[in-house]
Amino acid sequence: MGLKLKIIVNPSSGRETAKISIEDMLSYLVSQQAVTRADIYYTAGKGDAKAFAMDTRPGDYDYLLAVGGDGTVNEVVSGICTAGIDIPLAIYTSGTVNDFATTMHLPQGPSDFARMLMDPEFRRVDCGKCGDDYFLNVAAAGMLTDVAYTVSSELKTAIGPVAYWLSAIKDLSSIKNTIPLRIKHDGEVIDVDALMFFVSNTRSVGGFRKLMSLADIEDGVLDMLIVKKVEPTDIFPLMGKLMVGDHLDSKKVIYFQSDKIHIETRKKHPEIVLDLDGERGPSLPTTIECIKQCINLIVPKEEEM
Repeated sequence: MGLKLKIIVNPSSGRETAKISIEDMLSYLVSQQAVTRADIYYTAGKGDAKAFAMDTRPGDYDYLLAVGGDGTVNEVVSGICTAGIDIPLAIYTSGTVNDFATTMHLPQGPSDFARMLMDPEFRRVDCGKCGDDYFLNVAAAGMLTDVAYTVSSELKTAIGPVAYWLSAIKDLSSIKNTIPLRIKHDGEVIDVDALMFFVSNTRSVGGFRKLMSLADIEDGVLDMLIVKKVEPTDIFPLMGKLMVGDHLDSKKVIYFQSDKIHIETRKKHPEIVLDLDGERGPSLPTTIECIKQCINLIVPKEEEM
């Protein structure tokens, strides 16, 4: 008996190669007589992927596939978590940075992805919840962190990760615009003027593969990294440390793990909007918590990773 698949695709993702990749993947499955049903839903705008995911009856399908960048995956995860749908999820990335796929060693080629579906391994992984919203990889705010939703989809499609570096150069002029944060977790209160902060489920954020050095997607806690106020001359050396994972002992950062974190500003401050996996999220104040092992993720078997 072949697989029954529901496939949610962002056709503009990954220099618009997502549609072709899925067609090639399905062609491989058909050639192996491994699929009997494949319903494809193409997104046309924000919220479509979440709505498609919510409108899924697990008995109708074996697997749900999210095809696109981190933002598309975020919407699909939000949809199944909001609706309480427990269906195995496969993620086929074709976006700009793809932090989660990098961490999980998910296959990028159509035939490799098809083979994973034919002979899968399943892992129960954590998810972050922020108010009524969910994220699979990261919630963030401050310098650099709004680039995913302030840079146009067309620009990110055209120049890929360069969009993030262009944003970094632009944001250097605002390095003194720190956020007066108050962080509450596990009975502790932290007051800090922050340049940026991240609450992450995995090690890779924004293409920085070792940014959240201690993160584990199955441990039931989230990792928070706060970059303190720094001088303009310090930012590039610090970014170098962040890039190679040599920052946990730096006095310029705060790093901890918790299953529930409350974040607010200490005084009246312009609105601080969170980025959730590349999507515009809620504003501060907010409480972020880890929902343990709520996603049944399809991954390649160990010998294939």
